[in-house]
Amino acid sequence: MRKVRPLTVHHLNELLLVCSLVLLVAVAAVRVSSRSGLPTLLLYLGMGVALGTDGLGVTFDNAELTQVIGYAALVVILAEGGLGTKWREIKPALPTAAVLSTVGVAASVGVTAAAAHHVVGLDWRQALIIGAVVSSTDAAAVFSVLRKVPLPKRLTGTLEAESGFNDAPVVILVVAFSSQGPIDPWYVMLGEITLELAIGAAIGLAIGWLGSYGLRRVALPASGLYPIAVMAIAVVAYAGGALAHGSGFLAVYLASLVMGNAKLPHWPATRGFAEGLGWIAQIGMFVLLGLLVTPHELADDVWPAVAVGLVLTVVARPVSVLLSTAPFRVAWREKALLSWAGLRGAVPIVLATIPMVGDVPDSRRLFNIVFVLVIIYTLVQGPTLPWLATRLRLEETEGTADLGIESAPLERLRGHLLSVSIPKDSRMHGVEVAELRLPPGAAVTLVVRGGSSFVPLPSTVLRRGDELLVVATDPVRDAAEQRLRAVGRGGKLAGWLGTGGG
Repeated sequence: MRKVRPLTVHHLNELLLVCSLVLLVAVAAVRVSSRSGLPTLLLYLGMGVALGTDGLGVTFDNAELTQVIGYAALVVILAEGGLGTKWREIKPALPTAAVLSTVGVAASVGVTAAAAHHVVGLDWRQALIIGAVVSSTDAAAVFSVLRKVPLPKRLTGTLEAESGFNDAPVVILVVAFSSQGPIDPWYVMLGEITLELAIGAAIGLAIGWLGSYGLRRVALPASGLYPIAVMAIAVVAYAGGALAHGSGFLAVYLASLVMGNAKLPHWPATRGFAEGLGWIAQIGMFVLLGLLVTPHELADDVWPAVAVGLVLTVVARPVSVLLSTAPFRVAWREKALLSWAGLRGAVPIVLATIPMVGDVPDSRRLFNIVFVLVIIYTLVQGPTLPWLATRLRLEETEGTADLGIESAPLERLRGHLLSVSIPKDSRMHGVEVAELRLPPGAAVTLVVRGGSSFVPLPSTVLRRGDELLVVATDPVRDAAEQRLRAVGRGGKLAGWLGTGGG
């Protein structure tokens, strides 16, 4: 029996040095990605491969540890995605996204599994596993690509909500197909999926609402505690959903979605903190997945990966989109973009570790097929999505930028301090303070302009780039923010001309 060497301070220092260098290279890779159009996930996977057995010689083959860390990273990525998703944008798209995440997933699994069985020659269990694994769109890939492509909000909302929702049923299917013994009948699996989604949704919405309610009414002693509390609540939602035998992934996404739209205190700091954690989660997950693969074993799996990916991209995804959008009025151009925008990323690779942990026969080959498929089709789909949006004339010019409003509770004074930043194209430019028509109990107390601050008069004209401090009592806090946003979008006549807040 080999004796395990204890971890010393020297070993810890070496580990910290390696991790820091990996993070720095990964940060630099984002710059390379933004200039070249190459998806960042490929660069991170490449870093992991370069560190691995065929590169610098780091040996890593622990699929179970990879799965655990991958799940943890997905929780953070889904939380960051939910916090950054605007409810008003995805609300109209929820029915379509919900059908895409259920009926669409079922259609995609069926078509892809049939191709994997008849074309590639996998047995039915392995074919179903492949079909389920690659039927999940990747939240990290979708969130990162869509934020660079100015699509109509209904399309962006559909794709973001789908990527947040469809992890849950796919995980359930992969676990079911990878378990020992016979596969349950379809109606049993349908009942289990429905129950788990219902439990996850209920727990996620409840924890998100309770967390938002508490954070808006408790003044913490330091602003840096709010981001920590928000992420902790998101993780509680995942753990609560999973322990209750529901979908933890759906729970964390919905809880984060609720908190992200609840106007929490110190929101810009919370958003930045979550985004930073999301980047760390992506980097760690992709590098680890790159370490797990052995490149010289992939040659025999290129053809199966190309065949399965071709059916998935050209047949399964379009069929799932056509079936899912049939009950709704969706233009053919939007259907075409939805069909091409089913981006895959780290999620399928993480899910491919489930059969490895479950000792499914030939699970290593399944992992290699999924890995190659993700690499090839990410190279094809990611960079071409902006081009396709332009060809389909679906690019949307950005409208008036919304105000940046940060809120801090004043617990003892029973009020709130709102910090308002006026963007360069806001229609609040040229509006006098008195013309804001804030509700009684709210007032602009300070204006910061060009590095200097002053107390405004009712006749003070606001300018682009100004920062305002607005004090509002608890009862009118929401109404004051709603009015400020309305003026930012509609100018001094907002309300009279029908421009709402929110």
